[in-house]
Amino acid sequence: MRYAKARLLAACATGVLVLAGCSTNNPSSSSSAQAKGNSGGYKIALLLPETAVPRYEGKDKPYFRAHLKKLCPSCSLLYANANSSAETQQQQAQSMLTQGADVLVVDPVDGVAAASIVTAAKSKNVPVVAYDRLIKSPDLSYVVSNDYEQVGKLQAQALVDRLKADKVSPSRGGIIMMNGAATDNNAGTIKAGALSVIDKSGYRVLSSTDTWDPAAAQKWAAGQITRFGKKITGVYSANDGNAGGAIAAFKAAGVSQLPPMTGLDATLAGLQAILVGNQYMTTYNSFQHEAETAATAAYDLAQGKTPKAPATVDGHPATLNPPVAVTASTIESTVIRDRFWRAAELCTSPYQAACAEHGIK
Repeated sequence: MRYAKARLLAACATGVLVLAGCSTNNPSSSSSAQAKGNSGGYKIALLLPETAVPRYEGKDKPYFRAHLKKLCPSCSLLYANANSSAETQQQQAQSMLTQGADVLVVDPVDGVAAASIVTAAKSKNVPVVAYDRLIKSPDLSYVVSNDYEQVGKLQAQALVDRLKADKVSPSRGGIIMMNGAATDNNAGTIKAGALSVIDKSGYRVLSSTDTWDPAAAQKWAAGQITRFGKKITGVYSANDGNAGGAIAAFKAAGVSQLPPMTGLDATLAGLQAILVGNQYMTTYNSFQHEAETAATAAYDLAQGKTPKAPATVDGHPATLNPPVAVTASTIESTVIRDRFWRAAELCTSPYQAACAEHGIK
């Protein structure tokens, strides 16, 4: 086990004698990792960034926990949610290191600030997996995320195609863009992917903002509706939360026919908005696959194994999930088929007719 070996070498350097001896080739140095897993299990820490986006508490956490338990019944999960505070997340990480975490899996609030978490973990020979969002550190052990550039491309292409299908002239107005927070590396990647499509489409961007806060998105969208009115022909939203804020702003302004709008995360609210025509599309990534991949990588690293890495991100070994565009006509064949949501959860009374219309049952 690489990290066990590092501790053993440090002990030898300071003259501390251990029962296993000071040879890194001693079979007991690798068997000790397995013994720990068999006797008391490893401590795997999962640190998630926020509660405003429902996927983290409702999907990522339970998927990760269930898969870790399947892989290692004797392992324990240390869990914390930073509730959008980078400072809180750093304190949570330090607490987990103090508790003896063998691996940290961190979805950072701030990908730059979280580099200090990686540094602190490295000082204790604890590997760090960046989960969903990249941490800007050269010392990461692994990255598990989604192909967020492709997310942006799918969103923007769907929006442009819809505008063209509706015969909306580029001269009539343009698109307002609600991108993710500037502190989130993924948000910049999504935005770049989206602009690579929009910039070539002939449709112009009227204005843009950077936030993951639905309330802030709603306030900003309300201001743009006052400013541009009917010149807003499309709404690029980086996720369903921002889209929900924009929908509320249009409704409050008395707009009955909303412009086509994008999203991400395939939230229940987002899918229901799609069913009734308030949102055009969302983008679906398998959170289950992402969380299970992260749990597997963490367990591998705890044992001193090298996780499989079909991709690289910022020079780090990685696994990236491919995104899927979801519209009303494909909800059944994507999120329902994958059991991401059950039809009963989606098709509550206000949405039963729309579900029937689109073959969701």
